[in-house]
Amino acid sequence: MGEGRVSYSAIAAFLLLQITSFCSSSPLSTNSRWIVDDASGQRVKLACVNWPSHMEPMIAEGVEKKPLSEIAQKITANGFNCARFTWPTFMFTRPEYSNLRVSESLDKYNLSAARVGIVKNNPQILNMTVVELHKAVVDELGRNKVMVVLDNHISRPGWCCGDKDGNGFFGDVDFSPEEWLQGLDAVANAYKVNPAVVGMSMRNELRGSRQNEADWYKYMELGANTIHTQNQDILVIVSGLGYAGNLGFLKSKPLAVSLANKLVYEGHWYPFGIPADKWTSQTNQLCASVIKATSDNLLFLTQGDNSFPLFISEFGINQRGDNEADNRYIGCLLAAVAELDLDWALWALQGSYILREGTVNLEELYGVLDLNWDGIRNPQFLDRLQVVQQINQDFKSEHPTYYKMLHPLSGHCVQIVENEIVVASCKNASQWEQHQDEGPIKLVGSPQCLGVAVDGEAPRVSEDCSSKWKFVSSSGLHLAAQVGNGGYLCLEMNTSDSKLVIKKCLCVGDNLGDLPTCADNPQVQWFKFIPSNI
Repeated sequence: MGEGRVSYSAIAAFLLLQITSFCSSSPLSTNSRWIVDDASGQRVKLACVNWPSHMEPMIAEGVEKKPLSEIAQKITANGFNCARFTWPTFMFTRPEYSNLRVSESLDKYNLSAARVGIVKNNPQILNMTVVELHKAVVDELGRNKVMVVLDNHISRPGWCCGDKDGNGFFGDVDFSPEEWLQGLDAVANAYKVNPAVVGMSMRNELRGSRQNEADWYKYMELGANTIHTQNQDILVIVSGLGYAGNLGFLKSKPLAVSLANKLVYEGHWYPFGIPADKWTSQTNQLCASVIKATSDNLLFLTQGDNSFPLFISEFGINQRGDNEADNRYIGCLLAAVAELDLDWALWALQGSYILREGTVNLEELYGVLDLNWDGIRNPQFLDRLQVVQQINQDFKSEHPTYYKMLHPLSGHCVQIVENEIVVASCKNASQWEQHQDEGPIKLVGSPQCLGVAVDGEAPRVSEDCSSKWKFVSSSGLHLAAQVGNGGYLCLEMNTSDSKLVIKKCLCVGDNLGDLPTCADNPQVQWFKFIPSNI
């Protein structure tokens, strides 16, 4: 990771201009695999951050740390145009929850420090009910041109998720299908006149021993129709089984709903369940297997004649940067998300929780903001998101498609600057023709190609197009070319100055296949061609 050759503040300013064009005051619909603005027909990309309000107090996280307006402004200032804002079913279906005032909720859980913070930062909310506060947050997001996806995260307020927490699947002790439908109806109705709300996600992370496809089809169809009947303007967002990791069964049986181009599917993509030492010893192989599994279970929805928008509504890492497995996984994910130009929502905004699993003021290490909500926990990580925060593919564009060469480890793209080849902001990325394996890498509209040099030296761009580049390693992210009559060397970003060099391929054997195990981090040599027509 790194900030490259442009300042973080400059990137933030650019992204702020970008998100202005993303935001829409009119309803959204779908056109094949894209989300579009109803009024203009132009593509809108959801580049969201998750903001929870589903924990036991049912109070949006952070209101004890900063004014609501300041939190909303932090969302836009950091390149997000959307918030996936959570809610628990009981908050809208049971009077003993919905009628609870913020002050009463704080007293219920002995949250005296949070009360002091709210008195300082948001005194106007103390006498609101938790439902009124939820609406006030959405209103504030709307004032700041932040689109809102309302996410039914759980039924009984609390931390999510576990196989046996009673909230996992229809029929669990706290997951009555009838009450869930009642909640969807109430929320769709409550927000039907609020233009900030562009979509509703029906349920977060279905899971547990009860899950089965028959009930999934039954209740997803009922839920989708409930939302659409109540509010025909908003997107209906549907997740699958296995903690939102599997929608593969749709290949054989589609969801039988007619929503007038309002149907979006969502999935979550985390490295959970994979041993950390496997990520660090078999990075290329594991990236390949993870991409294949995710393609089979989720990404296939964006392909073919009957495609749909896919919203990766949760992904994220420990933003302290000290979890090496997280660091390997995120480069793999960003390469795929950028290539497909997917809609997404990062977990998460919050630097802390008012109350989580019995702990007051618990720090969220996946949070964009720090513990006190003052600043950004990891600016370099946000910098890596710049290429996926912007629209790269517009189905209505009249410009021909070209390719940016993304370096997922840095989140930046290959750029020719004063005869040097560097990795820098994707805003000014060099434009390349579509690359065919074992062919030249050619600049668009130019006779020039990327050529190899000797080990340790910079590649060159010239009219000599004799260098033939091929993808090596199972990850498909190494670009290698043969040097003379010798072996193959790979492109690499020099981490000290962001310049490209030619080096021996990492974690790749002389036969160009993966080494069984490898202690090196090959991501410094990962590159991905991503299509763009903007």
